[in-house]
Amino acid sequence: MPELPETTDRYYALERLREARLTIGKGAQAMLVSRARIEKYRQTELARAQEAYLELQRTRDRTAAALGDARLALLETEEYSLSKTAGKLQTGLSGFNLMSMAYKPIYEALTGFADKLPVGDQTTNATVIGRLMNNVKLGYYPTDPENITHILRGIRFPAGMTTNLLDPCCGCGKALRQLAQGNNCYAFGVELDECRAEEAQTRLHRVGVGSFFYSRISNEAFHVLFLNPPYLSVLNESGNRARHEKRFLAESLSHLMIGGVLIYIVPYYRLTPDICRILCDNFTDLSVWRFTDGEFKKFKQAAVLGLRKRRADDPDGAASLEKLAYEPTALPCITELQEGRYPIPAISKTVELFKGEKFNEKELEQQLRNSDSFKRLMAHSELDKADKRPLLPLSIGQVGLIGGSGMINGLIDCDTPHIIKGRIIKVKRVESEDQYSSQGIHTGQEIKEVISNKMIFNVLTPDGFKALT
Repeated sequence: MPELPETTDRYYALERLREARLTIGKGAQAMLVSRARIEKYRQTELARAQEAYLELQRTRDRTAAALGDARLALLETEEYSLSKTAGKLQTGLSGFNLMSMAYKPIYEALTGFADKLPVGDQTTNATVIGRLMNNVKLGYYPTDPENITHILRGIRFPAGMTTNLLDPCCGCGKALRQLAQGNNCYAFGVELDECRAEEAQTRLHRVGVGSFFYSRISNEAFHVLFLNPPYLSVLNESGNRARHEKRFLAESLSHLMIGGVLIYIVPYYRLTPDICRILCDNFTDLSVWRFTDGEFKKFKQAAVLGLRKRRADDPDGAASLEKLAYEPTALPCITELQEGRYPIPAISKTVELFKGEKFNEKELEQQLRNSDSFKRLMAHSELDKADKRPLLPLSIGQVGLIGGSGMINGLIDCDTPHIIKGRIIKVKRVESEDQYSSQGIHTGQEIKEVISNKMIFNVLTPDGFKALT
């Protein structure tokens, strides 16, 4: 097999598998040690034996959780056989009698499974890397219009009321526009990529440009939250890896009003325990639907729908939701979603604050174009349109300026109508000046030519032509 490329570190699934292999291997060894300690102290030091038993329980729980993580990561890498094995081991280990002496088969099964995980140079082949590279695709998966149509069927819009829709990663805006069109909605989107954001502005009412996480948006102002986040891992502030799917969900749900509808689209194997806990603690009437066969085969996408509620712990619901990720074939198809199952609250709401991370020149241009205030500012006032008389009589110089500019040319309609035309001509005149020395003796004469402007008004009256200068 070819060696593992150096860039493999960036693949979240392989990172999770590495962590799982380490935890499973250490857990298998630690369980043997703890069980031996129980046997050693059970007859003589019950307190130490009990401490060893509690440590054995904790180790078993950590190892079982690591098997669950490995199971989902293996589904992402399309290692279905290993994923099935992980599920069987997780179930068997969770129900294993810790006081049993048959630890050798458990140890061998766990370590044998850990060694098969595709995370080392000898076990990771180019096929696995190729699958992950195909799945990444820069994390951008536009939602298929056919599946949007099926989702729309399950949403009931209130009659006679305008609702607000939010997509925190709207791409070019096609999916959100399809949801909003014909349903009396205002569509708001945020997009990191400036080219896609510019395209989205041709389809949506408002578009914020830049990172959603640095945008400022009103809380509990939206009736529908449409969330199809990028499928990528990112570094959080502590330097650890985090999933975009989880961060977008956690940080966007506050913008959805209580009773509002969540549409959350992710690959089914990303319904991890932490995401399921967020969903169940904050939403009611949750349901999970796989996309139609063609889309599901390519991208493994599922739609989670629910109605927002006030936060309340629901660990049992999270455990039930988590199980759905392990049996994707058992998920109902989105075509089976009942019509009008999710009603939108009939609550009128105004979005007071909506600002993207970056200043949006295109949106400002559009708002100014549609602004009545701007139109009034640029329009001529009634005073500008009406004939006006000067407050004071014009001076000779002002009359000359007006006449020379041609502003009073033409017919003057008055008691004595006449036609007037003003023009300016150049006039030359010679001036002479006697020159004297400091002693008063006449030394000569200075002659100079002076050119000046002369204003002439030609006036045609019923009595004939006149020229005024």
